Amino acid sequence: MAMITLNIMPIAYISKGLRVDEIVKSRHKPDFLSEKIPLLETVAANLPGMIFQILQRQDGSVFIPYISSGCKYLYELEPEAVQADFQVLCKLIHPQDIQAFTESIAVCRNTLTPWHWEGRIVTPSGKLKWIQGTSQPELQEDGDFLWHGLIMDITDRKQAQEKLQESEARYKAILDAIPDLMFRISRDGEYLDLKSEGANITLSREEIVGKNLQELLPSDVAAISQVAIAKTLDSGILQTCEYQLPTSLGIRDYEARLVVSGTDEVLAIVRDITDRKQGEVALQNLAQKFAKAFSCSPDSITISTLQEGRFIEVNDSFVNLSGYGRDEAISKTSFELNLWVHDRDRLNLVQELQSTGVARNLEIEFRQKSGEIITTLLSAEVIDLNGIPAILAVHHDITERKQVEAQLRFCAQRDRLLAETLVRIRSSLNLEQILQTTVTEVRQFLQADRVFIGLNNANLGIKTIAESVDPKYPSVSGWSINDEAYLQELRNLLKDNLVRVVEDITQIEASPKVKAHYRKFQTKATLAVPIMLNNELFGALIANQCSGARHWQPIEIDLLQQMSEQVAIAIQQSQICQKLAELNTNLEYQVQERTAQLEQKMQEVEKLHRVKDVVLHTVAHDLRTSVMGNLMVLKNLLNQGVESKGAGEQGSRGAGEQGSRREITASLSPLPPIPSAPLPLSHAQSSIPISRSIIERMIQGNDRQLTMINSLLEINSCEKQGLEIKIEPVQFSTLLEGTFSQLEPMLTQNQAALKNLVPADLPLVMADGTRLQKVLVNLIAHSLHNNPPGLNFTLSATVEGGMIRTQIQDDGVVMSKVEGDRLFDLHVRDPQDCCSTSIGLKMYLCRKVIKAHGGDIGVMSNRKRGLTFWFTLPLATSSATNRP
Repeated sequence: MAMITLNIMPIAYISKGLRVDEIVKSRHKPDFLSEKIPLLETVAANLPGMIFQILQRQDGSVFIPYISSGCKYLYELEPEAVQADFQVLCKLIHPQDIQAFTESIAVCRNTLTPWHWEGRIVTPSGKLKWIQGTSQPELQEDGDFLWHGLIMDITDRKQAQEKLQESEARYKAILDAIPDLMFRISRDGEYLDLKSEGANITLSREEIVGKNLQELLPSDVAAISQVAIAKTLDSGILQTCEYQLPTSLGIRDYEARLVVSGTDEVLAIVRDITDRKQGEVALQNLAQKFAKAFSCSPDSITISTLQEGRFIEVNDSFVNLSGYGRDEAISKTSFELNLWVHDRDRLNLVQELQSTGVARNLEIEFRQKSGEIITTLLSAEVIDLNGIPAILAVHHDITERKQVEAQLRFCAQRDRLLAETLVRIRSSLNLEQILQTTVTEVRQFLQADRVFIGLNNANLGIKTIAESVDPKYPSVSGWSINDEAYLQELRNLLKDNLVRVVEDITQIEASPKVKAHYRKFQTKATLAVPIMLNNELFGALIANQCSGARHWQPIEIDLLQQMSEQVAIAIQQSQICQKLAELNTNLEYQVQERTAQLEQKMQEVEKLHRVKDVVLHTVAHDLRTSVMGNLMVLKNLLNQGVESKGAGEQGSRGAGEQGSRREITASLSPLPPIPSAPLPLSHAQSSIPISRSIIERMIQGNDRQLTMINSLLEINSCEKQGLEIKIEPVQFSTLLEGTFSQLEPMLTQNQAALKNLVPADLPLVMADGTRLQKVLVNLIAHSLHNNPPGLNFTLSATVEGGMIRTQIQDDGVVMSKVEGDRLFDLHVRDPQDCCSTSIGLKMYLCRKVIKAHGGDIGVMSNRKRGLTFWFTLPLATSSATNRP
C-alpha cells in the first residue's frame, strides 16, 4: 500500500519550496550547491524505486545525467553500468511487453504528455518483476528531450491483483457451478436480489426482485421463511428450514439455508431436495428390508469392527450356528470367543479386505461353543459404520456338504480300488501278486495299521498268505497254527458269512487264546470279512488297528465285503486256471495226435489230387484224340457223300429213291487197316449206306465234346497256373469289327440279326483282343443256343466312371434271378437246365477273362422279354497309351 500511495502523491520536498525533480535539474546548473548532493542521494536511496534523468538528443543518442542507486535493487545493475549503456535496461524488458513500451515512448514524445507505463522485466538473476514508470518529457531549446521521472517495483501489487482476480474467478465459478437458487432477502421479507442461473425456476428476475415473500409463496411457507429470517438475523447463526411447493412436476421438497449477508438482510440458498427425500424414503425402506433379511437369513450374518473383529451385531442364524447367545457375542471379539480354528484365516481375511474391499466364498473352519469344528463359506465386505470401518460377513454352513463330498471321494476311491482289483483279476493269473496288491491298497485306503488275508485249509490249518503292515507293528506274515480247538474258535467267529467288527478289543468277551493273539500282534481294533467259496469258509480279509481303538465306518465295512468277494473271485479264477492248465495239457496232447492224423490225411488227399490230374489229363487227351479222329472221318464221309451225290445226279436218275433218302455209301477201303482188329476182305471192301442227317448230328456232337474238353483243359490250366492275358490299348470299335466277321456265319445259320450302336469315337480300353472276342462270341452263342431262330441282338457301349460298359441285348426268352446269379459260376448243371455243360463252362471262362481285365460281368432279364448281358473294361491310361 505504501508503494501505491507514493505513486499517486506528489514527490516529497527536499527543502521548503524545492522539489526533488527541481533539485535533480538544478544539479547540473553552475550555481547548484554541492552540499545538496548528499541530501539528494539520501532521499533517492530511500525511495521505493529508481529516480532517473535521461537526455535524448536530436541525433538519437542518449545521455543519462543521473540515475539513483535504486537501480541496483530494481534492475540488479550498477548505476554506472546503466549510465555507460542505456540499452542494458531495454534488454531486460519482457519480450511480450517491448512493443507496448516502445509505443508508449513514441506517444509521449509526439504529444509531450506525461509518460505512464506498466510492464515486466526479467532481471539478470532470472526474477520476473512488474515495474511502473512515470516521467515528464521536456523539450529543450536546442531540440533535445529531457526525461526525468521515477520507476517503481509494483510486483507485490500485481501479484495481489492476480490473486484477487483468481479468487474472484474461482468464487464466480463456484457460484456458477452451484445449481441452487440464491436470494438476498430483507428482514421484512422483500427480495433484494437473486441468482437463478442453472436452477429450475418459472418466474423471471423482474417478477421476483422487489416482491415480498407473502406475494410469491403460500402463506404457510412464507410464515416459516419469515420466522427463519428473523432467527438468522437475531442469532447470527445458520438456519435451515424445509418446505414443499406445488410445481408443474408435482409436489417438490425444498431446503433453504439462511446466513447473515448484511445489515437486516440474509442470503438464502434454496435447493430442490425432492430426490434426496425420495432417496431417504427408499433408504429407510431398504434399511427395513435389510433388517428383515439380516434377522431372517438362514445364513449367519455378523457385523464386526475391521481392526479388532469385535462384534457389533449378529443375527439369530449366528446364534444357532455358533452356539453363543447374542448377549455373549456382542462387544466380544472373535478371538475372545475362540471361533477361529486357524488364526491366520482372520489375518488373511483382513488383508484381502484392505486390498480389494471384498472377499468372496472363502472356505473357513470355525469352532462352535461346544468345540465341534464346522466349515463355512465366508463372504465379506468393508462397510462404513458411523466413520468406523466394519466387516459385514455372511457365513454359509457347508459342513454337511463337505462331509458328503468326503463321502463321495471315499466312495470314488473305493470304486476305483474295486475296479482296479477287478481289472487285475481279469488281466492277471498271478494270484500271489493280486492278493498282495489288494492288501496294500486296502490298507492305504483305510489308513489301517495292518491288512492281511488268512487262508483256511483243512490240512494246513489257518495260514497268512498276503499282508501289508506298518513297520512299527509286528507282522503276521507266515503265521499259522494247528491247534484244532483254537482253529475252530476262529472259524466260529466268522461263521454264517458274518462280518466281525471289533472297535475296542478290551470291550469284548473272548477266550484267553484269542486275547493272547491280540496282545502278541498289538491289535486294538479289528475288522474281519469272510472269504466264501461255494458257501464254505475259505479264508478271511482282515484289517487291524494297532495304534488304538477305532470306529469302523459303514463304507469301510462295505469296502472290505466287496473286496472279499473280489478276492474270492481271484482265488476261484486261480483254481479254474489250474484246472484249465491240466485240461490244456491233455488237450495239447490230443491236438498233437489229431494234427499228425490230419497231416497224414492231407498227404493222402494230395496224392489223390495228383492222381486226379493225371486221370483228367489222360482221359481228356485220349478222348480229345478220339473225338478229333471221329470228326475227321465223319467230315470226310460227309464230303464224299456230297461229291457222289453230285456225280449221280449228272450220270443217272435211276437211283431216285436212294437219292431222296439222301443216303451215303461209305467205303472203308481208302482207310488204312487196323492191325489189332483185322477184317475179312469181303467186309473191308463193302459199302455202308448212312443218312446225311445222322452224320451231321454226329459231327455236332463231336464238336460239342471237343469244345467242352478244350474248356475243361483251359479251366484246369486257369485254376492251377492262372489265366494268362496280354493286355494292351485297343480301339473298341476296331475290336468289334473283327468279332462281327467271326459271328456272321453263326448269325446267318440261326437267322439272327445284330444291330451295332457302339460309337466309333470311344476311348481306348486295356484288353486282350483275342480273349475279348471269345467273350463276345460266347455271350451271343449262349442266346442263340437257348432261343429259336430269328433272334435280334442290340450291341451298345458307354463310358461310365473310367470304365467302358458294354451291353448285348436280345429279344429271346427270359431267365430267373437264381439262374442269372449262377450263370457265370462253375457248378454241376441240372440235366434239364437250359444251359448245357459246354455253354456253362464257356460262361465261367467269360467271367474269368473279364475279372482278369479288372472289370465285371453280369446278366439281367428285361421287363418284356429277352436278356441283357453286360461287362465293363477299364479305359487305357495316358502312361499305357504312350508306352512303346
